[in-house]
Amino acid sequence: MLTIGLTGGIASGKSTVAKLFEALGVPVIDTDAIAREVVEPGEPGLDAVRDAFGAEILTPDGRLDRRKLREIVFADEAKRRRLESILHPLIRQRTLARLAALRDVPYAIVVVPLLVETNFGALVDRVLVVDVPVEAQLERLTARDGIDRAAAEAMIAAQASREARLARADDVIDNSGDLAATRAEVERLHRRYVEIATVCRDDSRRAE
Repeated sequence: MLTIGLTGGIASGKSTVAKLFEALGVPVIDTDAIAREVVEPGEPGLDAVRDAFGAEILTPDGRLDRRKLREIVFADEAKRRRLESILHPLIRQRTLARLAALRDVPYAIVVVPLLVETNFGALVDRVLVVDVPVEAQLERLTARDGIDRAAAEAMIAAQASREARLARADDVIDNSGDLAATRAEVERLHRRYVEIATVCRDDSRRAE
C-alpha cells in the first residue's frame, strides 16, 4: 500500500485537504488526533507527561490542560523536545498499527504536521506539502486562535521553514486560493496516487 505523508505549516489548511481526500474514500490517519488519544486519562502518555512537567499541566478533573502545556513548551525549546521524546514514540507506534490494519486500499494519507522536523518521514513513501505564504498563515492563525501577531509568529518559527518543507516535498498543493481550486488539486493527486499504487502493486506481483 502506498503511504502519503501530508504536512504543512500551522494554519496552512492540512485539515481541509485531508477532508477532501476522505471524501474521495481515501483512508486518513491524523497523527494530531492520535496525539490527543495517547494523553487521555488512563493512558501511559498522560502519566509520563505529568511526571515530566508536573501536576500543573492537568485540569481539576485530571485531563491534560493543552493550553497550559503549550505555553510551557513553546517558551522553552528543551522542554518542547522533552515532550516530543515522550509522545512521538507513542504516536508512531499507534500510527503504524492503524496503517497495518488497512486492507484493500491503493493508498492512505497520514497527516503529520511535524513530518519535516521529525523522523516520521520514514513511515511514508511520498510527502505532500500543503503550502501557503507565511503572511497567509499569520492571518489565518490570528483569526483562528484569537492570538496576537507576535504569538502567531512564535508558533510559526517553532516549525520548519516554508523552504525546508518545500524542499522535502514530492507533491505540493497551493492552498492560497479558494476551496474549488484546492479540491481540483486533490482530485488530480488522487488520480496520480492511484496510478502510482497500481504500478507498484503490479511490480510487486511480478517480483513474486
